Amino acid sequence: GERWRATLLPSEKDQTSSKKSEDVISMADSTITIENIEGELCKIERIRDILVRRESELKYMMDDIQLCKEITRLKTELQKLVSISDNDKSKEDREREEELLQQINKLVETRDFLVDDVEFERLREQEEDREMAAFLQSKFPKTLSAKGALQDQTVASKARKTTAPFFTKTGLTLLKDCCGFTCSVM
Repeated sequence: GERWRATLLPSEKDQTSSKKSEDVISMADSTITIENIEGELCKIERIRDILVRRESELKYMMDDIQLCKEITRLKTELQKLVSISDNDKSKEDREREEELLQQINKLVETRDFLVDDVEFERLREQEEDREMAAFLQSKFPKTLSAKGALQDQTVASKARKTTAPFFTKTGLTLLKDCCGFTCSVM
């Protein structure tokens, strides 16, 4: 009897442990699939990318506004000095005029770099968007049917529309318009 009982015990343990593993229920409801979860995670990642881009663009805009304000202030001061006739200008006036010209040139150059950075970022983001679209299409061909793909594109295009005026007004146009004068002449 003892021997028979000992052989049964391991099988009873196996039944108990298999029962416990069957009782483990996922916190995800039964209607959601792993593909659904991965798809939603991708959408969240996409939204995060869009927000990071927007933050970066806003920082560029802040820098641009500050540069434009400073260029405008310096040009206003320079115009006052330029309006004085050469005979009435003191040595200090001439020195200040030269100093202002150098400062304006330096700020315009800094702003040129800023505009170049924005353009580089824009091109990099376009490439990222193409790669992401291809990846999503290959990974979730079913879930990215017309409806899903359109929703994702709408989010991206809305974010793009909010920044479009900044990007389309870069380069010489923005340089000329920023200060009310023509920065590129200086």
